[in-house]
Amino acid sequence: MKFVILIAFIGILGALAAAGFFMLRNGSRSGRGPNMARALAVRVGVSVALFLIILLCWKLGWIHPTGLPLKS
Repeated sequence: MKFVILIAFIGILGALAAAGFFMLRNGSRSGRGPNMARALAVRVGVSVALFLIILLCWKLGWIHPTGLPLKS
């Protein structure tokens, strides 16, 4: 499970870096639109998929929340 989450985070950061690259590569406003928008859409899609995978794993009992230890 940790491996899947790590791969998803790397994918999110990679898509964000690609969007930044496309934004900086083309200085004109018209040239950077489609590639940058696609990279940001991939980032959002991977983020939502990661959230749903974590929620599903919690519901199936594969992962358990530990919480913060409270001292009373």
